[in-house]
Order: sequence, then structure tokens, then C-alpha cells
Amino acid sequence: MSQKIYVFDTTLRDGEQVPGCQLTTEEKVMIAKELEILGVDIIEAGFPISSPGDFRSVEEVCKAVTNPTVCALSRAVKGDIDAAGAALKHAKRGRIHTGIGASDVHIKYKFNSTREQIIEQGVEAVKHARTYVEDVEFYAEDAGRADLEFLARLTEAVIKAGATVVNLPDTTGYVLPHEMYHRIDYIMNNVPNIDKAIISMHNHNDLGMATANTIAGIRAGARQVEVTINGIGERAGNTSLEEVAMTLKVHKDLGFHTNIDSTKLFPMSQLVSQTMRMPVQANKAIVGRNAFAHSSGIHQDGFLKNADTYEIINPQDVGVPKSSIVLTARSGRHALKHRLELLGFKFDKPQLDGIYKNFLVLADEIKEVNDKDLVKLVRA
Repeated sequence: MSQKIYVFDTTLRDGEQVPGCQLTTEEKVMIAKELEILGVDIIEAGFPISSPGDFRSVEEVCKAVTNPTVCALSRAVKGDIDAAGAALKHAKRGRIHTGIGASDVHIKYKFNSTREQIIEQGVEAVKHARTYVEDVEFYAEDAGRADLEFLARLTEAVIKAGATVVNLPDTTGYVLPHEMYHRIDYIMNNVPNIDKAIISMHNHNDLGMATANTIAGIRAGARQVEVTINGIGERAGNTSLEEVAMTLKVHKDLGFHTNIDSTKLFPMSQLVSQTMRMPVQANKAIVGRNAFAHSSGIHQDGFLKNADTYEIINPQDVGVPKSSIVLTARSGRHALKHRLELLGFKFDKPQLDGIYKNFLVLADEIKEVNDKDLVKLVRA
């Protein structure tokens, strides 16, 4: 039986940190309700201490959803934790997500502190958060560049203090997948009380490896993934929810599953894109405009004979109605014949050859040939 991977969605917190993508409380509530329908396990609704608006957003999301745990972010500072606890007072299931930097560069330059002081501050933060909620997640910021032996000691200490989840983020998107596997494997095998908590992956995409690193972390023992819709987030973005969910669904041999209803992925992507005014790149995996589009003749020919030749996912499985054949100067006769037949035209081979020659001239001229163009071409 496959093991469950908990999906922690931070679209409303880390995703909203993208310049120009700020949401109103009402928009956050609307998206939170759709995330619940999608099947996410935890919704990180905001950073309550950061502004009155974010505090209210966390409050209202708590009131609006029933099944997911609602999470509020805080630094390892008493005032932050107090604000998070107060904002979560209406949550059916609340979680405080508190933490501090774990890499030497953060410890020295950001906190002007020492490793021992960081452990002490982290432990105190977890203990204080536990006075508000039983479910406390600790984040070791920049864990991807932290000393492994120190990271293991920090993880052991915060679990002992009451952390139920320990988040080991690759905050700068620095780590390579084989390194991520090694780091999580080390933690799983060198923290005596690791069985008392869930290890979480929160990876950024600065080198384009957030999803690969997240899957590597899962294989090594992590059981929670922190993701955003469309992979939005600081700088180059966060791990994409849809990519992780579909990787685990396609690769059943890995032995993991999520509660995500994959047929809701494309509509969810569109909703977030429109609400946050953040277009989805055309070649974005799973939900991009071209994810199920075929324009080269070789691909079109194979696809029309059997979709499995060029598609590993049924588009309907992610909420896309159907694949598309895009007619360009790279398209072949098979695709042209297919599209003409859909429009009600049938031609013998010599006729089709003549139309195809004229089609290529037109396609070179206008780049993409639509149905109206084809009708005009045939009548001409």
C-alpha cells in the first residue's frame, strides 16, 4: 500500500510574496475554499504579525475551511508567535509554523548569533507555540546550506521541544537532487527521535530543480511537501503543486500518493493566475497552454496514431478538456488531413498534396493556421 504525502500549500503566503500578486482577504478566502476542494492537507494562510490585513486573512480562512489544517507563519519571536496564535483562534485545526535560520551564513550575518544560541531560540519558540496549538511546525531556514551535523542536532532539539513537523527548506534553491537525498537520508538516520515528527520539503526554484529536489526528499523519507499553485513564489518561485502531485501519480512505482484531485489542477491554475495577475508560461509543465499541444509533424503523426507515443498524462486527468493539434509550417500531411476531416473535408492523395503545398506557404506567412484559414485555403 502506498504511503501518503501531505500537501502543504503556501500559495497564500509564500506565493503571495511575488511583487504585484498581493491578494485581498476576500480573494484569499476564495482561493482557500478551492484549495480545500482540490484536496490539500494544510493551507498556509499568511504571516499574521506582518500586517493587520494578513492577520485578518488568516482569521477568515480559519472560518471558511473545514477539512484542511490552517497554518500561520511566524519567526522564532514571542510577539510573532502570539499574533499567529491569536489569528488561529477560529481554526478547526490550527498550526503555527515558526523557525529561524540554520546555515552559518544566516547565523552569522542575519542573526549575529551562534549555533548554540540558534538551537536555544528554536526550542523556546516551539515551546511557546505549543501553548497555543498542539501542531507546531519548525522551519530551519536555509537548511540546504546548513552544516549537516548541526542540522541534525537542531532537528532533534525542536522535536524534543514539541515540534510535530520539521521543515528543512532549500531556501535559496541551491541543492542538487542527489545532495538533497543524502541530506534528508542523513537526518532520517542521525536524529534519534525522528519518528516523533514529519520531515517536510520546502524548495525554491532558483536553479530549476525545486520539484526534483522535493521528489528526492520524499524518496529519502520526507512525508510533507510545501508547494504553490503554478510554482509561484519568491524570486524564481517555489515547488509546483501540480508537478509534484502528477509526478507521484504517474510514477506509482515510487509508492506514494496524495489526496489531490488532479482533475481540479488546471482550473485551479487558471483561478490563481487570474486572481494574482500572474500569467502561466506557455510551456509550464502540467498546466501550461502548450503542455498538451502538438505542432511538429513527427509528433502529430505519432500522437494521432496513439496518444501514448507523446503524452504520459491524459489531459482530462488534470482538467484539460483535450489535447490540441496546432498547425504550423512544421506540421505534416497527417495533421492537416486530420484537421480537414474534422471540418468536414475529404480529399484524395493528389488533392491533399496540392493543398499541403499551399498550406506550407500560408503557414510560413502567418505562423499558425486556424480553422478559418483552412476553410479559405480549401475554397481557394
